[in-house]
Amino acid sequence: MAQRAVWLISREPGTPFCGTVRFSRRYPTVEKRAKVFNGASYVPIPEDGPFLKALLFELRLLDDDEDFIESRDSCSHINKTSVYGLLIGGGELWPVVAFLKNNMIYACVPLVEQTLSPHPPLISISGISQGFELLFGVQDFLSLSQKNDTELNTKLNQLPDLLLQACPFGTLLDANLQNSLDSINFASVTHSQKQPAWKVGTYKGKPQVSISITEKVKSMQYDKQDIADTWQVVGTVTCKCDLEGIMPNVTISLSLPTNGSPLQDILVHPCVTSLDSAILTSSSIDAMDDSAFSGPYKFPLTPPLESFNLCYYTSQVPVPPILGFYQMKEEEIQVKITVNLKLHESVKNNFEFCEAHIPFYNRGPITHVEYKVSFGQLEVFREKSSLVWIIGQKFPKSMEINLSGTVTFGAKSHEKQSFDEICIGGTAYLKVNIFIWLTTLENFHFFLKFKYIGAPGWRSRLSVRLQPGHDLAVREFEPRVRLWADGSEPGARFRFCVSLSLCPSPVHALSLSVPKINKNVEKKIKK
Repeated sequence: MAQRAVWLISREPGTPFCGTVRFSRRYPTVEKRAKVFNGASYVPIPEDGPFLKALLFELRLLDDDEDFIESRDSCSHINKTSVYGLLIGGGELWPVVAFLKNNMIYACVPLVEQTLSPHPPLISISGISQGFELLFGVQDFLSLSQKNDTELNTKLNQLPDLLLQACPFGTLLDANLQNSLDSINFASVTHSQKQPAWKVGTYKGKPQVSISITEKVKSMQYDKQDIADTWQVVGTVTCKCDLEGIMPNVTISLSLPTNGSPLQDILVHPCVTSLDSAILTSSSIDAMDDSAFSGPYKFPLTPPLESFNLCYYTSQVPVPPILGFYQMKEEEIQVKITVNLKLHESVKNNFEFCEAHIPFYNRGPITHVEYKVSFGQLEVFREKSSLVWIIGQKFPKSMEINLSGTVTFGAKSHEKQSFDEICIGGTAYLKVNIFIWLTTLENFHFFLKFKYIGAPGWRSRLSVRLQPGHDLAVREFEPRVRLWADGSEPGARFRFCVSLSLCPSPVHALSLSVPKINKNVEKKIKK
């Protein structure tokens, strides 16, 4: 959980407000979230002056505060939690975590991800415990080896940089601020580079680069001589660079095989520092010619700490992975369908799953189905007016499968019936979802250059992994493509849609390159 704001207030009797704000930090991004979560009960964070006055009043620390105030001083309002509500600008700022220690008031306002009226139980707000942990960490840091006001001022001046490390964007990562100070001091000794504002910390540990590719094939097949079939590969290269140093320089190069199709429509992450103009000008809108840029595609970059999408691209493959034929003939309340699917010989006949979805829009529920299927099994979703042909994890040896049948529909009802403005009458489509691990249509080769400046006398080995990672796999496919055809002729043939998701194989991508990369890195580090 995050904090909306943090204050340090020194207790100074005799001053106008009996205290002085020595340090304050607000987190605008968290404040926007608070406004959304709290709704009508939201009270904005005030300026330091009004907050100081309201807090000292609630803590009974004002010099002239001798009057009895029932809302604050009655026996029914005894505070035992160090969590307060401050009356500011006609509203109540709650919860405010605050306590007094050694003439220093430590205060923060945790984020509450729900409405504040009525007040939710404190035990349900995890931000309160993290707020205490943050304030106790600041208190320990200020009280450690503190001998005079000069040392206190020095530590207060260090707090902005320390909270940038320990509590970025209001989220507590490390309550031990001394660790953050040691990290900053180490970085200042070993690196002359300035920490960029968008990079809140640095990585420490074994240098490692992970690369993952996700490819989705979009194919539309018409089975008509006057309309050409279309298909396209849409890919994403995802990286995670765990490298020491403030601004490590990395160059990732993608090389295509000899007969590989050029990459087009390339969009890169902002961390890429420079790019060949030929990469950016290659577009799928233009007709393919011999001058199309076919690589290698080099991406020099300064990577962020988190996982990021290095680039997006499109590409044309020679043939679609699956060839399909879908025919539908409507007879009163019945529909006769015929489906033929053929797996292309270049595609590995081993998937995680493969299924075909046949929706029927603007009709009543399915009342009866008669079908014949050569492979797999058919599931009927009567209320949703759709069929799902579960093909499984592979095609038969013939690489061809067939489905034919008759679907009968009941009377239309307005409740829970599938509706579509385009798929009316004989206008329909079939969608095949196939998910394949450990392969790409492009068969990429990766090369990586790495420049790292470490501490004097340190040696480091860089390991590179190409991982398919389940969290990167595209399991949820895009909403159905709007497909239509002229359905006026009985038995008209309709468009066919294939949607695939492909991930790379570590076997043919990097297994032979890692030893050479490690040797080159060690040579550079020795130099």
